[in-house]
Amino acid sequence: MEHSLLINDNPSNDKLNAVSFRTPDVVMHSERLGAMHQTRISFVRTLLRKIDKENWTLSNHLWDLDKEGYGQVIYRLQTHEHVYHLVVFCNQIADEERNDRVIAQKWDVTFALVYGEIGDELLANLKANVPLQEAGRNSNMVMVLARANKSVRVFDHIVSSLADGQQPNLDVLAQVGYILRTTAVYGNGKFGIFDFKPLDHSEDFNQSFRAQMCAVYLLREFSLDWVDYLAKQKGGKKAVSLHPEIKRYLGIGNATGLGMAPYLINHPCVVDQWLSAREGGLQAVLVCAIEPKKVEIFTNLMSRAIQHFSEVVTINEPQIILNNTVVDELTHLQSNFITELKGCNTWADFLQGNQHLSFESQEVMISCMMELYPERVDPFAGQANADESMSLPSGKVVQDLIEVLEARYQWAISIDFAAADNVYWFWYRSEDKEEPRMGVRGQEHGDDKEFLLDIGRQANTLYLALQQADSQQLISEFILSQPKHRSIARRVWTMGHKKMGDIQINVLQKTALPMHLLRCKLSMFGATKFDPRSDRWVRVTLFQGAPLFDDVHSDEWLFPLLPNLSALSEKIKED
Repeated sequence: MEHSLLINDNPSNDKLNAVSFRTPDVVMHSERLGAMHQTRISFVRTLLRKIDKENWTLSNHLWDLDKEGYGQVIYRLQTHEHVYHLVVFCNQIADEERNDRVIAQKWDVTFALVYGEIGDELLANLKANVPLQEAGRNSNMVMVLARANKSVRVFDHIVSSLADGQQPNLDVLAQVGYILRTTAVYGNGKFGIFDFKPLDHSEDFNQSFRAQMCAVYLLREFSLDWVDYLAKQKGGKKAVSLHPEIKRYLGIGNATGLGMAPYLINHPCVVDQWLSAREGGLQAVLVCAIEPKKVEIFTNLMSRAIQHFSEVVTINEPQIILNNTVVDELTHLQSNFITELKGCNTWADFLQGNQHLSFESQEVMISCMMELYPERVDPFAGQANADESMSLPSGKVVQDLIEVLEARYQWAISIDFAAADNVYWFWYRSEDKEEPRMGVRGQEHGDDKEFLLDIGRQANTLYLALQQADSQQLISEFILSQPKHRSIARRVWTMGHKKMGDIQINVLQKTALPMHLLRCKLSMFGATKFDPRSDRWVRVTLFQGAPLFDDVHSDEWLFPLLPNLSALSEKIKED
């Protein structure tokens, strides 16, 4: 089904309101969410702008590693408000113990972002418990608790190359794009650690996932220091440091599975706020007239995107096809750009004229457009938090709720849930593996412990029940007589009155792809290089291409590229 990309339902003369938000049917379509990319208001980008503008400082507080690189390291982070520490423990583990799943019990690196100063007693507690992760009794001064594993091939190759006085082979680095890969990054009071509620009044970490992203960014600094240190231990005077351009290319990997998907279903107000802010930033761009100076910036970003997707390495056939499609479509667009611009007065006209392209290409274009007007887009980055309460109004009748369903939940009420394919999956938590799973209904055990992620089915059931009721009955009376509908009725009313509302996906449907949900959240984080390993888990890179802490800046660093080999060779010679 095709949707108009833009709507214009606001007669206001105010220019910013002249083009309305793209409709929820467009934005919240699960396949489009699964094509999103990093933008200026993704969390990694807003964090680095904050570090730059407020002149945060990072220093090495403790470096206590043996010649093999095992031991502990502490970095001290100073902001305008407070002092924090990243505490890292490097552990020796066997190859067979290296596992990215939740059930793993040992990791190459465990780390924590800690609030305040670290005395001997606290350090002893951290040393005893952080390596245990969920099994530990961690201090409530721990803001973020996390762990990571090496990309062994890249790690060993970098250390060996630097020890021999050589820079690593970029082709090897391109296969992965990182040295360390996080497998879980916990925050907000999990397992008894620091509760984020006090941060509501903090300027440092009062935005969604900022503390977690900061911990990951500092881990990236450690990973680069670590390989330099080990190369010197191994190679002595012959060793060289990793070149700054290669350091900037390397990010931190992340392995994410089904566990992330329920978050987007269970926190709809947060997701609505994220995507409403993103759409607000886009809208502020779309109303702008197309100018030659901006066209030049846009085409340069598009060229970089084309090269980026040409360089991305993935083993996933569907993703390979998507990446190739982006390269083909955007290359064709670039070669016919002057023609494509004819008749386009604003960026809205240009985007509207290219809605025939794949979602993937359209979303790349949107990411590029949002770089053109930082002064218009960046203010929307502060709108990432949300009130998650849901309620029903007093005095409203059944017909009012029906109208909300018909206006905002057509995607749900039009589904035939009597059809087996539309209730094919059920979601549950594995008792032995402690991981979210999807089971085939009627064929696998566990549907008696099904997660209530079936928002589409619940909305559909509510709609059918409301149609049987008196249309003028008070909603409160209807709920009193049928209390099983209370939760979904509150959700429908609340989300039906928000700008973007619920994600439009039936997670029970046979062809539903959880990857779309994972991709949406990861793109808001600011991930790049999506490398699905199935339709249920994906590897990505965070902070790839980002400036290093001692060179942090607020400029764009969209779509990271491999360093230019010939240019880099000349620079290495000069250095």
